[in-house]
Amino acid sequence: MTAAAEGVDLFAGVPPARPNNFAQWRALTGRIVWVMATKGELVVAVIVPLVFTLGFYLPLKYVMQFQGINYAQFVMPIIVLQTMSFTMMSNAQLAAFEAMTGLNTRMQTMPIGTMVPLLSRLSAGFVRSVVSLIAALGWGHLIGFRFVAGWGQAVLFCVFSLAVGTILAIGADGLGSLTKSPESLSQALTLPTLIFGMLSCGFVPEAGFPAWVRPFVRNQPISQFSFALRDMAQHGVSWHVLWVPLVWLIGAAVVFTPFAVWASVRRS
Repeated sequence: MTAAAEGVDLFAGVPPARPNNFAQWRALTGRIVWVMATKGELVVAVIVPLVFTLGFYLPLKYVMQFQGINYAQFVMPIIVLQTMSFTMMSNAQLAAFEAMTGLNTRMQTMPIGTMVPLLSRLSAGFVRSVVSLIAALGWGHLIGFRFVAGWGQAVLFCVFSLAVGTILAIGADGLGSLTKSPESLSQALTLPTLIFGMLSCGFVPEAGFPAWVRPFVRNQPISQFSFALRDMAQHGVSWHVLWVPLVWLIGAAVVFTPFAVWASVRRS
């Protein structure tokens, strides 16, 4: 006669399972980072800033020199912001892939913390952002970009850049969880990224645009982020310049965060 037939509980001495959200987050984040490392995504995260640096700096360098503009200092913020947008699209594709393959649904049936999958994707995206930011600053140094305002402003530059990348990644993660189509989502995000990037003061001064479009160019978030980052690198940003991009950033966080949480935890 077996122990089960005799009514003996074979697991009587086994302590009850106590899922640990931190351990789950660490395991899922490590899995994503490992995939990024082995699939070459982190290498791409280093190469993309180089492509942006060459593509943005070389065509306009000599034109801006005639206007007395140090173009390495001027263009570096938009290079960093475009690099952060690449991380945003990578996060969107990751979320869409996990939703498309049913991994999100599978994890919802397991004893995993509700927010763990979302936080793990964002954490892995943050790692990618850090790698890309370091690479962008390294390539920028080669073309002559310098932090003139000191270490404090340099740290603020990096923190603000990563904050922008993280907030964008949060919104993109929500879209990815809903769309479930990495290809179509990537195409959908590329167009607004190009529009806001090209119609900004990141590449050329406001005076380089027609008068009728200047109000939009000057006040849209990418331009405001560029103004703040440029001042952080050059002579130190003032509150008069910083408060507007902060309002844009906080407003985006207020909108994107609940949306991403809802998209991640909803049952499909």
